[in-house]
Amino acid sequence: MALPLLIGVGCRTDMHVQPRYRPMQPSHVFDDGRSARPLIEGTVARGHLRVDELLYTGKVNGKDSEVFPFPITQEILERGQQRFNIYCVPCHDRTGSGNGIIPQRGFRHPPSYHIDRLRQAPVGHFFDVMTNGFGAMYSFASRVSPRDRWAIAAYIRALQLSQQAGLNDVPPAEQHKLLSEGK
Repeated sequence: MALPLLIGVGCRTDMHVQPRYRPMQPSHVFDDGRSARPLIEGTVARGHLRVDELLYTGKVNGKDSEVFPFPITQEILERGQQRFNIYCVPCHDRTGSGNGIIPQRGFRHPPSYHIDRLRQAPVGHFFDVMTNGFGAMYSFASRVSPRDRWAIAAYIRALQLSQQAGLNDVPPAEQHKLLSEGK
């Protein structure tokens, strides 16, 4: 006796079977015959007004940028290192030489950041690759904010400089320590 009652109560579909419209499908609800209201002219979705071409694309006049969209500080470099260690190290390793744990497991090796082609590449190139992907690398745009992608690019530049540094790049006070330790 209770089973038919439960089946009858459980089969209510009034919320599931109601009129609905696909976007811009004709309707009799509004006088203009539309099922949805048109956007007000000039409306921009919150967070989507991207007028700073450099910040959001890494390009200036369609070419990879040679400059950063904001000053690079110690805090930005530290943030870039943190994000690099999270998102990039599995493939690129901590030094950027392309021998991370993923390639060690048999996947494709990414190029080293220390080859001439990438040392000479504009900084916007790294931002663009993180944004759009390149080769076997997929886009990180949905995972890493634009400011963090720039921070990572700054950290990549720091890695590149660290691998090419000579004794003359070290402050004089530190040169003495290095020379005395080397003996």
